[in-house]
Amino acid sequence: MAQRGSVGKCSLCSRAFDASVMTRHLKACAKAAAGPKAATCFHLVVEGGWGREYWLHLAVPVESPFSGIDYFLRNIWLECCGHMSAFRIAGESYSRSPLDSEEFDMGVALKRVLKIGMKFWYEYDFGSTTELQLKVAGVREFPVERKHPVLLLARNDPPEVRCEQCGQARAERICSDCQWSGKGWLCAACARKHRCESDYLLPVVNSPRAGVCGYTG
Repeated sequence: MAQRGSVGKCSLCSRAFDASVMTRHLKACAKAAAGPKAATCFHLVVEGGWGREYWLHLAVPVESPFSGIDYFLRNIWLECCGHMSAFRIAGESYSRSPLDSEEFDMGVALKRVLKIGMKFWYEYDFGSTTELQLKVAGVREFPVERKHPVLLLARNDPPEVRCEQCGQARAERICSDCQWSGKGWLCAACARKHRCESDYLLPVVNSPRAGVCGYTG
């Protein structure tokens, strides 16, 4: 399986940084990038719940609803079959289609719920669930476009995963059936010889949903 992809690129200055210092860098870089179009935003750090080698840094205006983050995460990391999703925050659930009076709608503004330092969870697909952990790293001014309220600040470089059959070449395909037994990440040559049907073979993508359901990136 993949090792932690510790390096990623800052979208504001295009420089590469280790994951351990990216939050600190973005705090300084935001000051240089802020201008007349800057908005007060939550700086969110997003990590794969079970695959922390995958991470994002996002800037989202404090007035924005949770649905904006949901839409962004689906587009960049998750969407395959239109599954349900929800945020889990301090014992409360915020979903696209609340099922009862105990659930909240994703139309709630972030500033009504989030605080600096808060950690919370996001789930996509309640069958083959992909879990993400989010943390509020701070509140800062970022140059966010009004038409695109979620700004990608940084993203991990694709982790390099070796083929679990030959152990030599880089994995290019994932068998959705065999990956749970530690034999599903395959290079091109091993994928051609793999015993499972081709429908089970999914591309290796830079996402914590790699190899799950029908996700192809």
